[in-house]
Amino acid sequence: MTSLPAVPTPPVLPTATYRLQLQPDFPFAAAERAVPHLAGLGVSHLHLSPVLEAVPGSTHGYDVTDHGSVRGELGGEEGLRALAETARRHGLGLVVDLVPNHMAASPTHNPALRAVLRDGPDSPYARWFDIDWRAGGGRVLLPVLPGRLPEVRDRFRVSGGSLHLDGQEFPLRPGTEALPLDELLDAQWYRLGWWRLARTELGYRRFFTISDLIGVRVEDPEVFAASHAKIVKLVADGVVEGLRIDHPDGLADPQGYLEDLAAATGGRCWTVVEKILTGSEVLPAAWPVAGTTGYDALHQLDGVFTDPVGADELADLYRDFVGKAGDRGGHWEATARRAAYEVVDHDLAAETAALTRTAERICAADPALRDHAPWALGTAIRELLVRVPVYRSYRTGGAEVLTPEAARGARAAFAVPEEASAVEVVRGLALGELGEGSEHRSFRARFAQTSSALRAKSVEDTAFYRYAPLLSANEVGGDPGRPAVSVEEFHAYCRRIARDWPGTGTVLSTHDTKRSADVRAGIAVLAQCPEVWADLLAEVAEVPAPDPHVAWTAWQTAFGFGTPDPDRLGPAVLKSVREAGLRTSWTEPDAEYERAVVEFAAAGPGRIPLRTASEAAFALEPHIRAHALGAALAQLTMPGVPELYQNTEREYRALVDPDNRAPFEVGPEDERTAVVRAALRLRRAHPEAFGPDGTYVPLAAEGPAAAHCLAFARSGRVLTAVTRLPLRLAQSGGWQDTELVLPEGRWIDALDGVREFTGGPATELKLAELFAERPVALLARTG
Repeated sequence: MTSLPAVPTPPVLPTATYRLQLQPDFPFAAAERAVPHLAGLGVSHLHLSPVLEAVPGSTHGYDVTDHGSVRGELGGEEGLRALAETARRHGLGLVVDLVPNHMAASPTHNPALRAVLRDGPDSPYARWFDIDWRAGGGRVLLPVLPGRLPEVRDRFRVSGGSLHLDGQEFPLRPGTEALPLDELLDAQWYRLGWWRLARTELGYRRFFTISDLIGVRVEDPEVFAASHAKIVKLVADGVVEGLRIDHPDGLADPQGYLEDLAAATGGRCWTVVEKILTGSEVLPAAWPVAGTTGYDALHQLDGVFTDPVGADELADLYRDFVGKAGDRGGHWEATARRAAYEVVDHDLAAETAALTRTAERICAADPALRDHAPWALGTAIRELLVRVPVYRSYRTGGAEVLTPEAARGARAAFAVPEEASAVEVVRGLALGELGEGSEHRSFRARFAQTSSALRAKSVEDTAFYRYAPLLSANEVGGDPGRPAVSVEEFHAYCRRIARDWPGTGTVLSTHDTKRSADVRAGIAVLAQCPEVWADLLAEVAEVPAPDPHVAWTAWQTAFGFGTPDPDRLGPAVLKSVREAGLRTSWTEPDAEYERAVVEFAAAGPGRIPLRTASEAAFALEPHIRAHALGAALAQLTMPGVPELYQNTEREYRALVDPDNRAPFEVGPEDERTAVVRAALRLRRAHPEAFGPDGTYVPLAAEGPAAAHCLAFARSGRVLTAVTRLPLRLAQSGGWQDTELVLPEGRWIDALDGVREFTGGPATELKLAELFAERPVALLARTG
């Protein structure tokens, strides 16, 4: 009798996840102790930051050193399995953050890289890493020295078959141990160099501009199998039920990788990708995943609670206040474009040089493509990269990203039209239209990978810090040039997600958000009262700032944060000016300017309680509360799988990392906690209402204040209604006679368990009554 093929087990769809940041100070055992509390909230899965072996002491785990073992500092595999068992007893599963794109570029701690540096390109591990051996004449540059080689030469020592310097250890090529130092250094498969050389001479692919992280070639089947064996085993054993894929845009072929992962795990994992979508961009339909990690939802949630008119007024105030040139913070599009040019020319010079070398080799080998000067190819690469409107292109749809219009713009950089033909060559290579040789495939992949790095560094890590009218909009996936989202846009997004990606993730705060949701709520309310913000700035003008931009950024951050705290605000403000790169930077610091920034932050934003500086400012507190509660409830009940970042089941004010990565702790419960518990209880009791077969129906209020109500129903069983732009609502006279027609049935207030309402076309509910106790309402149908 022929046995039937096994039917793949469908992945378990979480009802909600809770993200925990693991680190040596918060290992698996600590997470295990938190399980009862987290289960009591109503989540179905714990989402763990990376669990594989990482650089000792790492507080984030993205610097993986060994894919084959669970991190010892967290408790090892035994500790992870114990956590999974405890979680299972409380009805919870585990989701793990997986890092396929890169590893730590540390020969001291990364055994695979150590083997490559010892044995060179013939090492069995050489295929693991994206190294261009030709770029360094057969040697790979390691930009790890604190100074130029002659300055540190006397600090080297050789022992145990290794070269040592300041705690770093480098393997020696066999047979070279006894050579004189200078000969020994020249005889290695690597070249030790000053850290500043990484910008222009690096021969390996890195994570963005972080030379401490080296790119991994998971597109190679052997590398994929070896680097994923442990995680696949954990999935097969039921220890792990879901995966968050970190930075898929860094991979040569994201879709191919995800297909390999789905095959390896048997499709048993709920899998989401940290994919940043831009504007109207959507996730490629062919990707075998449940959706994204939720930054697209974050943008919608932030935007629908932002006043578009006031945001424009704030932008005008900002331009007058800071006096910045249009492309240095005055206007969003110009600022983003200038930042892109700066990053592609400076921070990513090594990456563009690698692309140029590959293009040169392709052209030299093809008679039809010869006689394009290297500078022309490099210019074409640069001009096309800065015109990519999203993070990168994929297998299909590349022509919609690298458009003919983008090519025309790139050609304008050339004085001689004949030389501008290099643009068409580069565009053809990037789109895969000029051949399928190994060099052609390499160029296409590397162009896309560099494009994603450029977008991340120029937008998220530069322009977001230069253009600051409304800092709540400067979040990953956001659009500072258009911070507001209409109710109609929000509903359209939710309907599309419910239809196409019902298992996608949604978030409000993450380990990467520059400001937590509560801080952003405090800032976003200023778009409803630009005049209050202008008066507050006038009130604190006596505190001298290094420049107007720092003053605006620091005071707005402090207002969102809510309470003076120089120990937390100071580092965040200092990081903002370094990232902006206008007066100082991480690699070219201006010590005097940075000292002035720190002193200003301590004397002003870190000392003066801005929210109580005037009656008008103090009066904003209930409106900030309404925004924060409304966004939280909408996220917990909209289509998708909501994720709570650690500590956000209550009010949580945090700034950019590392501030937002402090260890989890059980804190006092508040009004937010009650909302969270109620929403998650309904998700757990009615998974069918929120899952793939559930529906999303927008509900429209009627009356003079209808625009201030955001409402929707999920599968006719759960109804969410929240207040938006509450200050504008109060200024216009409140809810007055505005009403909401409830769907058919009897409804109970899930937040107090007492109030009951009857729905139907003939019954209209006054919103003043619905929102009498709080600015949000969650109703559950009882009949």
